Amino acid sequence: MISGSKTFTFLLFLAFFTFSVSSQSETSQISLQGLRSAVKVARDARSIPYIAAENEQDLYFVQGYVTASDRLWQLDLLRRVARGETAEIFGKTTLNEDKRWRKFGFARIAEESVRHYPQDVRDALENYAKGVNAYIASLDEKSLPIEFRILQYKPREWTPADSIIVGKIMAEALSSTYNGDLLRQNLKDGADPKKFAELSNVVTPYDVILFGKDTASAAKTANADAFKKDHDQDDALAVADFIETDRLIRENSLSRIGLFAEDLAASNNWVISGKRTADGKPILANDPHLMPAAPGIWYLSHLSTPKMTVAGVTFPGVPGIVLGHNEHIAWGATNVGPDVQDLYLETFNEKGEYNSPSGWKAPVVRKEEIKVRSNPLKPETTVEMLEVIETGNGPVVAEPNGKRYSLKWTAFDPKSNDFSAFYYLNRAVNWDGFKTALRDYGGAMQNFVYADTKGNIGWYAAGKIPLRRKGDGAVPYDGASTDGDWIGSIPFDELPHLYNPSEGFIMTANQRIVGTDYKYPQLVRDFAAPWRARRLYDLISNDKKATMDSTTAAQMDVHNIPLKMLAEDIVRLKAADDTSLKVIGEWDGKMVPDSRGALIVNEIRLCAAEKISASEPVIPAYLIRERILHRAVREGSALWLPKGVADYSELLRSCADRSATTLSERFGADPQKWVWGSNSAARFPHPLAVAPLIGAQFATPNTAIAGSGQTPNVASYVSMRHVSSPGNWDATRFVIPLGQSGDPKSPNYKDQFEKWSSGKASVFPFSKEAVDKGAIVRVEFRPE
Repeated sequence: MISGSKTFTFLLFLAFFTFSVSSQSETSQISLQGLRSAVKVARDARSIPYIAAENEQDLYFVQGYVTASDRLWQLDLLRRVARGETAEIFGKTTLNEDKRWRKFGFARIAEESVRHYPQDVRDALENYAKGVNAYIASLDEKSLPIEFRILQYKPREWTPADSIIVGKIMAEALSSTYNGDLLRQNLKDGADPKKFAELSNVVTPYDVILFGKDTASAAKTANADAFKKDHDQDDALAVADFIETDRLIRENSLSRIGLFAEDLAASNNWVISGKRTADGKPILANDPHLMPAAPGIWYLSHLSTPKMTVAGVTFPGVPGIVLGHNEHIAWGATNVGPDVQDLYLETFNEKGEYNSPSGWKAPVVRKEEIKVRSNPLKPETTVEMLEVIETGNGPVVAEPNGKRYSLKWTAFDPKSNDFSAFYYLNRAVNWDGFKTALRDYGGAMQNFVYADTKGNIGWYAAGKIPLRRKGDGAVPYDGASTDGDWIGSIPFDELPHLYNPSEGFIMTANQRIVGTDYKYPQLVRDFAAPWRARRLYDLISNDKKATMDSTTAAQMDVHNIPLKMLAEDIVRLKAADDTSLKVIGEWDGKMVPDSRGALIVNEIRLCAAEKISASEPVIPAYLIRERILHRAVREGSALWLPKGVADYSELLRSCADRSATTLSERFGADPQKWVWGSNSAARFPHPLAVAPLIGAQFATPNTAIAGSGQTPNVASYVSMRHVSSPGNWDATRFVIPLGQSGDPKSPNYKDQFEKWSSGKASVFPFSKEAVDKGAIVRVEFRPE
């Protein structure tokens, strides 16, 4: 027996390096304090841990230990980000990011949240933390992960609140919409009224609505009952500047940990009834889209006790399985994009008091101490103080042009339950159990899809969406009024859902999921353009005998609807030189690395949106690009033409000319080298990869890759792929972009890249027989 756990990582390396000699390994033994019974852990060729315990306490203890052995520095970085503690290890580079997180106050909220969780979930969090800490205790300065050694610090102990704070990062990544409130106010006050009306019309011919229908009066405008002020150009510019600055700080912070989701557009999922599959069994597919990073945000695990077996992916730091399947059901998730944040324009007097509905009140002043390194390679720090002002509505988070806006957010509620739903999903056996698990879910609202071994499929858009006393929260409220009071949430039974629909499949891709007749418009405040959803709907509806292979092919699809339409318009309008027109006309609409047409049309699209936006600066270019351009060009809308531009032929031709110059500057004078792969490459940055001398060891594949933001396959942003057929669990496919290990020297740091990028099947065995057959490393953890 091996006493102590320092040898665990060594055992993994030894087994993988000798795998070519023998496919079976003897079981090694490790003693750990805190275990009740022996726990067996097998690892396959991808180093996925298969943890078999006699009880839940030991299961989550060893899950915490094993996860930490692969991703300890990632765990520490995740909690540091949400707690606003990254400047302590990175220096002033991340100070503004820390200040932004400190305003939210998640450290205190997470600590308070622990006691509101059900006892069984709290036990899981506590045992997971004990396992992480057992691994930390086994390390010395020489065996610490390389990042700790480079940055010269040691991790403190993990706590249940640290696990909860990971959920707060997800809330920020997937439900932060307050800048949209400011933008809508800016558009409402400063944009051309006709343009604002078109921007407010959410209906397109390409929509894929799952619940309800669109009515004749489809245009949805911002909350007409919110306070109105005369338009002030200085205010508008200050707000626009704040939005852009805040966006960049947020993007930098979330990108560092692989959790930035551009425009909150994150994921595809669908379920297909056995009536539409080749073997008569349902199929579930899911591929979340998040910022690429090394290591990735997902960690594959297989967990079992005598009462439960469950497999899939989880976030490092979180016990159980977040997305995956058990013996009875499979589930997946995509983001919905509801409005769970409100801004309030606060009025302060000369005494520093704020005007509330009940009169003037003194705000709470929270003082935050932020440790800052002066040199990232030296551990010494100084302290910078930050004062956070809190009104009855929440912390002041924005002060453009001297105006103070406070933020109310469901994530600020300590009783908001982010993780219990996943604990109970791991144990659900049918649709009723699935719904029960989701009923109290308080994390970022998700489209949860469902399939089971009895052939049923379903979907539930679950989350806590506030009801306001007046309006729906589309623009900021007056902080001195009660109009913006939250008076409840959308009842769970009134949230959109389907069960065994007649169409035989359900698909979500962050699109607008409800029709305009749905009575709670705040449920789909920020949704993705319909392009991915429309393409997937067409593929799935035409696949009458779906298989796991055809499902994977749909996940890998790279046909770009809006760019193909624009290409047709450019040819129709003869809006480019003859050589470019030939390339564009022959392009098939696929975003593949060797395509010249894909790159040229994409450049023209970006240029056209920018030129239209420049003529109306209050409207960002991305809104033009995703919501207006396709319609304006097709219809020849004079409304959107920039001043001095006669028609869209002239606009697009000018962009074609500019694109030729731009591409030449970026990729050289030879047009044959102007291909999509020059613009779209697999990039998975590690936070330390840019560091001189030491960064090269964290390198990841940097190769041309297919896909784009408007195709089902969104290239490097695909954070994992899952395809399963309930009842045929040993054929389940799961793959992440890089690998299980966060150690750049490990053979499992980036070993999954080839299958992830090519779409080849990566089978994730489930049954005991299949797990035993694939095991190449076996470790038995015993009570000390």
